[in-house]
Amino acid sequence: MRPLRSLVVVLACVLCARPGAQESLTDAARRKTFDQILDLYVRGGDVYYRAIKAERAKLDGYVNLLATTSVATLSRGEQLAFWLNAYNALVLRTVVDHYPIQGRSTDYPPKSIRQIPGAFERLTHRVAGRALTLDQIEQTVLSEFHDPRVYFALGRGAIGSGRLRSEAFVAGRLEEQLAEVAGECVTRAQCIQIERDAGKVKISSIFSWREKEFVAAYADAAPPAFATRGPIERAVLTFVEPKLLPAEKEFIAKNTFQVVYTPFDWTLNDLTGRGGR
Repeated sequence: MRPLRSLVVVLACVLCARPGAQESLTDAARRKTFDQILDLYVRGGDVYYRAIKAERAKLDGYVNLLATTSVATLSRGEQLAFWLNAYNALVLRTVVDHYPIQGRSTDYPPKSIRQIPGAFERLTHRVAGRALTLDQIEQTVLSEFHDPRVYFALGRGAIGSGRLRSEAFVAGRLEEQLAEVAGECVTRAQCIQIERDAGKVKISSIFSWREKEFVAAYADAAPPAFATRGPIERAVLTFVEPKLLPAEKEFIAKNTFQVVYTPFDWTLNDLTGRGGR
């Protein structure tokens, strides 16, 4: 009887575990699809939009899967990776749906994603059973994770955004990936420029857009030398200081510089026509 009982227990465990295992396999397959898209069409943060449009079935299939995915039972890391990937995929499809972009607003560069009416604030997408705009994903979903590094992980379809990675975000490597995102900030002029001769530190407008989140996460950790500076300046300095070069750190330590926001560059991060496919 003992062997039979053991067999029953084993079968019961397998059956109980099966739904979770199937869900994990589904999640992995979904992430792999987006990973392949990014690996094939993204180079150095720029995108072969024309090639994606010509071969868009895989992107459309991935976005369609996002609509019905349930995230309620996922871990925090799995949920955050899901929403980051969803946002970036929806930006790609928004551009592809209107590519080549023909808007003529003088407020933004030609062919910019901002030339698409309501691209961020009005166009809705079905994600995880919810109807959301890109702005709502950023401001009401991602903000709940209280990790401002995510705002440089978003590929907004623009040169001024954080660099779109050539790989999907994955829960098991999420901390490593977000650390790389933060580290890249100090290497990109779109994020920060230290002009020692001019006595200025120029920083991305993203810091001002998400000021509340950056202040909450970093301002209190600023060195005492920066106590007289405003909260967002203390937050930015804390965010970038660990990755600065020795000469840059020395300049920052003098605390005699002016912090200036740089206008966000909405030029489309398009590789087509610049050595692309």
